[in-house]
Amino acid sequence: QVQLVESGGRLVQAGGSLRLSCAASGPTFSRSAMGWFRQAPGKAREAVATMTWGDTRTYYADSVKGRFTISRDDAKNTMSLQMNNLEPEDTAVYYCAAKPSLAGSLYYRSHEYTYWGQGTQVTVSS
Repeated sequence: QVQLVESGGRLVQAGGSLRLSCAASGPTFSRSAMGWFRQAPGKAREAVATMTWGDTRTYYADSVKGRFTISRDDAKNTMSLQMNNLEPEDTAVYYCAAKPSLAGSLYYRSHEYTYWGQGTQVTVSS
């Protein structure tokens, strides 16, 4: 079992930066693939950035490449998403997700993830 709690979402102006954090509890976090997803009103949930465990390979959505960076600290059971040069199109509820998995397994489809946080709202004003 993994429990996830996101924090860091708020209102920010376009061009600004935010750092989202995800605190995890449970014995399997360090052996879980992790991901950040987002869902804007009227749109499907989409993967923003995901990361394996073991070799920490990453996946980024094309829309955030070069602007967002995912990271994890297994010693602290945390995951972060550094978001730079934010755009109004980044406005959404952001969720962290975890999937206990084999080392090096990369997932970017929401239905593949087992555990979800409650979400944190990010609003980017123009």
